[in-house]
Amino acid sequence: MSSTVGISVIIVNYNTRELLRNCLRSVFEKTEGVSFEVIVSDNGSEDGSIEMVKQEFPQVVLLENRANLGFGTGNNRGLDVARGEYIFYLNSDTLLLNNALKIFYDYWNSHAEENLGVLGCNLMGPDNCLTESHGKFPQAGKLVKAMAHHLAAFGVKNVMRFLHMDYSKLRPRPKYERFIGDVEYVVGADMFMKNSPAARFDENFFLYFEETDLQWRLSLQGQRRVLIDGPEIVHLVQGGKRPDDIVRYGSFSMIQSEISKVRYTKKNLSRLASFLLKGMIFVHWLSPYIFKNTRKYFGMLWRV
Repeated sequence: MSSTVGISVIIVNYNTRELLRNCLRSVFEKTEGVSFEVIVSDNGSEDGSIEMVKQEFPQVVLLENRANLGFGTGNNRGLDVARGEYIFYLNSDTLLLNNALKIFYDYWNSHAEENLGVLGCNLMGPDNCLTESHGKFPQAGKLVKAMAHHLAAFGVKNVMRFLHMDYSKLRPRPKYERFIGDVEYVVGADMFMKNSPAARFDENFFLYFEETDLQWRLSLQGQRRVLIDGPEIVHLVQGGKRPDDIVRYGSFSMIQSEISKVRYTKKNLSRLASFLLKGMIFVHWLSPYIFKNTRKYFGMLWRV
């Protein structure tokens, strides 16, 4: 494939019109000194996102998928048409505060001999505090232990909710520290990569763990995942809202996260651990407060 631009920015959108509008504005306003294209892969939005992009950003390459294909598949559709030498996967709920694309581009080209796989940066939350920017690869034992702890805590919260007790403080807000250097994986909100087959996601993951899976494969090939200094990006994460602890676990996104957790564990770690996780999630989903949402996904979880 002959590259005609330096960077292809790929943004998957699903009913986030206002967030997408602000994200696109920041990309076009802040980027200079490097050629780029922006590809919006829309997963069947019904909130006017498509019309907004056509009217306000005619220079954007708009892919109308007409169905919610999921995060990884939506990105892959963008990758299929990307003309850039590099790919920048960017969430629609982000804002660029500076010329981040150029900084990533220059860093990669000045460190090309270092077997880079993915670049990311320290992300800021809507409160100007650091938010999640990287993580460690899951381990089977730790996943099972964490799920058991979560199941117990979730049961306590169910009881407290039934007794009309405040349980909001049982989930402390995590604190993140600034880090520069090699990490196990960069979060999927901002991933700068070479345009190659290695940038393609496993489409079996609908939502969550797809970037972890991709970077696990890169790690097996000895390719580095690095957070660099310089790019300034805000990740709003659900628009900055902090949803109710119990209700959020009955949300579509959290249900998909737990399905993907089982899928990742089965694919990359341990079939036994994935079976144990599956069993605990089944119990978790029986909560009367979320069962109305989870009940239709029991068959999907069983088939993982």
